Amino acid sequence: MKTYPLESISLETAMQFQFRMIDCIMEEFSGAEFLTRGDLGVVPGLNKPKTTLKTEKVIANFFHADSAILVRGSGTSAIRYALFSIMRANDTLLVHKAPIYSTTRTTIEMLGIHVVSADFNDLEDIERVMKEHPEIKGALVQITRQSIEDRYDVKEVIAKIKSVKDIPVVTDDNYAVMKIKEIGCECGADLSCFSTFKLQGPEGIGCVVGKKKYIDLLIKEHYSGGSQTQGWEALEVLRGLVYAPVTLAIQAMTNEECVRRLSVEKEIPEVKTAFLANAQSKVLLVEFKDPIAKQVIQEAEKMGTLPNPVGAESKYELPPLFYRVSGTFRAADPTIDDRMIRINPNRAGADTIIRILKDSIKKVKECS
Repeated sequence: MKTYPLESISLETAMQFQFRMIDCIMEEFSGAEFLTRGDLGVVPGLNKPKTTLKTEKVIANFFHADSAILVRGSGTSAIRYALFSIMRANDTLLVHKAPIYSTTRTTIEMLGIHVVSADFNDLEDIERVMKEHPEIKGALVQITRQSIEDRYDVKEVIAKIKSVKDIPVVTDDNYAVMKIKEIGCECGADLSCFSTFKLQGPEGIGCVVGKKKYIDLLIKEHYSGGSQTQGWEALEVLRGLVYAPVTLAIQAMTNEECVRRLSVEKEIPEVKTAFLANAQSKVLLVEFKDPIAKQVIQEAEKMGTLPNPVGAESKYELPPLFYRVSGTFRAADPTIDDRMIRINPNRAGADTIIRILKDSIKKVKECS
């Protein structure tokens, strides 16, 4: 099975991300301000906590963007608000010809948006579809892979869309931020959307970063005090963004070592192959020679692996995750569920992953 995972940044680049984030923080916050829990409520003249406003400026500066806004509802709401800012009911949205992430599909239905699909792996198909559908008003590009065979370059896709018709482009950057060199708004998109919970941040806070004219509309719609991200939450977002790059780079190195040991060195005979894929997060996919995937997951949990994701790489997920393959991958091949599992190392090392796999397979064999 051939996959085309996104290229992870190196540990050295991740360190530079961390250092740059600290520089951006110091440009907005005094030392005394940062050693607080932040302020609360709708500050007169700002209609949000001062700490939240400063945090949004830090994020915008880090990603070389005009503006940013923190929103409630994690990555799902970030995408929802972004689409709301560029589309209206009955407008037509260009999407990739692949299974749409379930919560994104719900958003599209909620907003009453029509969709037209093009194969983002084929730049000529994008141009053909857009010319056949002049009613297209915007585009949504998911940075991580939606199907096993996806191989498109986000920057090239955005450039092609813009060259055919200068429409606003929103990118779903979940599972890509702080893992790759540039996010959507740095590749020409109008808005990037992601969950800060997936970046060691607080529960339920998403982020939209990009062009000011669209962010301003969202700020206007977030007038309610209950909609505001409070100061303490904003500071937790920043703490997560500082630690996430290096943590995720180490995780990527662990993934690479596991692939080498399982697929090249054949350290476990019962494993047919192992490879990396963005499904949705970049994970290790392990295919067994026999249909033992579900039993291995059950045995691994008894040994301490996580039985399910929390925020898919949230601050709570420290032991590795042994889990079924993602819904989009199962939709492409329903038989894959019995012979393949996905593993996210989280904070574990390759030795731990290999040990758990060996011991779980041994237990399955003893029980069969």
